[in-house]
Amino acid sequence: MDAREWIMQINDYLWSYLLIFVLIAGGLFFTIRMGFVQFRFLPEMFKLLFVKGLKHEKGQVSSFQAFAIGTAARVGTGNIAGVSTAIALGGPGAVFWMWLIALIGAASAFVESTLAQVYKVHDGKAWRGGPAYYIERALGERWLGIVFAILITFAFGFAFNSVQANTIALSVNNVFEVNTVWVGLILSIVTAIVIFGGIRSISTLSGIIVPVMAGGYILLAIWVVITNLDVVPQVFSAIFSEGVLSFQQLFGGAVGAAVLQGIRRGLFSNEAGMGSAPNAAATAEVSHPVKQGLIQSLSVFVDTLFICTATAMIVLISGVEGSDSFQGIELAQEALLVGIGPIATTLMTVAILLFAFSSILANYYYGETNIEFISEKKRYLIIYRIAVVAMVMFGSVRSAGLVWSIADIFMGLMALVNMYAIFRLSKVAKILLDDYVSQKRDGKDPTFYKEGVDLPGKEHIEAWESKKEDIS
Repeated sequence: MDAREWIMQINDYLWSYLLIFVLIAGGLFFTIRMGFVQFRFLPEMFKLLFVKGLKHEKGQVSSFQAFAIGTAARVGTGNIAGVSTAIALGGPGAVFWMWLIALIGAASAFVESTLAQVYKVHDGKAWRGGPAYYIERALGERWLGIVFAILITFAFGFAFNSVQANTIALSVNNVFEVNTVWVGLILSIVTAIVIFGGIRSISTLSGIIVPVMAGGYILLAIWVVITNLDVVPQVFSAIFSEGVLSFQQLFGGAVGAAVLQGIRRGLFSNEAGMGSAPNAAATAEVSHPVKQGLIQSLSVFVDTLFICTATAMIVLISGVEGSDSFQGIELAQEALLVGIGPIATTLMTVAILLFAFSSILANYYYGETNIEFISEKKRYLIIYRIAVVAMVMFGSVRSAGLVWSIADIFMGLMALVNMYAIFRLSKVAKILLDDYVSQKRDGKDPTFYKEGVDLPGKEHIEAWESKKEDIS
């Protein structure tokens, strides 16, 4: 067995068995312990997303911008290629499992993002935080925080950005016949301009790109649905019938392709419990940690129930059959071609460009905030930025197949570390949620300050020294 096959086997075992069990079990645990928070507070999530943030100094990030950064990383080419692959290999029933895992995983997203808000720190310009920070400050295990920081930096900052750049370059080359070297150069230059501008430029650009790309893609799917209304009942019937059938098979000890593909691709897409989105959640300026936890929980729904479903509708309505050799972007492009005609290739290329580039920016930021956790010396951050630009260029001109498998392994390991941490700290999220509910019940706009509660690592909490200004 060569190194490539060995890596592929490790990746398959990690994602098909261990990680799926941990993330599902954790999601169910958090759902129950938090009192089904992702369902009870759904109207509150939408309300919080668009309220005006706290009065703060120039350069701070709003709740919506933090939501946009997190969504930008979640919503990538996996929402197109990943969903298409799941349907090709698992059938319509895979979509059912994607929906189910999003409903469960949103509770994990709430817990990890709330924790990121509690234990965030200020670097003099903006807030930073994430699993590495709450592992160190709440659990007192800096070594484990460093392990997590290394894993996420490699997986998101380098490997995934290389893959996203590869997808952009190939798509532009296939449709417009532009040499991948030129695509790589342009993409590298634009990436460098944005990332050297810091979190403010990243959050501003994400706040523009995410609504445009997500809204446009959903409208495209709605158009396909409207023009094929006679087929829609059959599509939903297939999704639920095959999904329920695979659910029944589980009780007989059989784990089918629909289950594995739906769960695996769903988890990979929405990243709930992975420990990536909390890095974005920590940047927001809010009056209570629970507010951003709820907003990031909503991001899981946007990713899976809206964006992934849009791709599923386009593929299933088209009637184009997928296979082991015909899946991913190719299947999605062919389905869109059937749905709306020759203009599909151009529209799909634009969608891929926006999806992948926004992911590059968010992925970069995840690495940045963890590099600064390991060391505050600016030279390491500069080296990291140069390396990210180099990996974008590398990914544009080289195949990224093996990189995907390696990145998946690192992402799986960081998810295990994060789930361990948030399981131990779930009582913190529960205390904060109860505090939030109590204040809402009293007719208040919830605010939080650390003197009012007893939390682990309380002496290391620096973001909540005194009462915050009320939201205006």
